[in-house]
Amino acid sequence: MSDDINYQNNPLHGLSLKTLLEELVDHYGFEILFAYLNINCFKTNPSIASSVKFLKKTDWAREKVEVFYLYTFKNLPKAASSQFSLSPRDRIIPDDQTPGEPKELSLEDAERLRELRSRKAAERGKGSPRQSGKHGEHRRHRSGNDRRGEETRAKGWNSDRKNASDTPQGGRGVSDTDPNPAGDKVDPWAKAKSRS
Repeated sequence: MSDDINYQNNPLHGLSLKTLLEELVDHYGFEILFAYLNINCFKTNPSIASSVKFLKKTDWAREKVEVFYLYTFKNLPKAASSQFSLSPRDRIIPDDQTPGEPKELSLEDAERLRELRSRKAAERGKGSPRQSGKHGEHRRHRSGNDRRGEETRAKGWNSDRKNASDTPQGGRGVSDTDPNPAGDKVDPWAKAKSRS
C-alpha cells in the first residue's frame, strides 16, 4: 500500500465488525437484515455476539454485510468498476463522496427484490439466486454421499469385483448398480436388527 492512497474516506476504515453490526441492528433490526441479506445468523437465535463470531469466520458473509453497510446504510454511490473486485474494506471512496442517510427498507420490498432475483436467475438458467453471483462457488458443494462415492471409486472398489465368468449365475454380468451381485436375498436392516 502506498501512502498517497486515502483509505480513511471509507466508512469501514477503523470500524470493528461488532460496531458495524450494532449500528445496523439498531437502525434496521435482525428481521430486515435477514430479509435483505439472507444470512442465517440474523434469523436463528440472532445476537450481536453470535453474528460477529459467524461473520469473522465466513468471508463471503462478512463482505456481504460490509457491502450492505456501505451502499445501503451509508447510502454511498455504487463502487466504480475498478474497485468492485476489491473487498469492501479495501475500496477507495473518492473524497467527493460522503455518506448519506440510510435507505428506508421494508419486508415487502425485500420480498419483491427476492422474487426479482429469482426471476433473473431463472432467465439466466443458473438456478437459484443463492448459487449465482460472486460467492456462488462457496455455496455449491457436493453432499457427503458424493464424496464417499468418489473415495470408493478411487480405491478401486469396482475393480475388485468378480468378472462375469466367475459368477455362480452362469455368466451373469455384475453391474455397478447391483448391490447384491450373487442374487441372494439380503436384509438391508440386518445389522441394525442384530444390535437391538
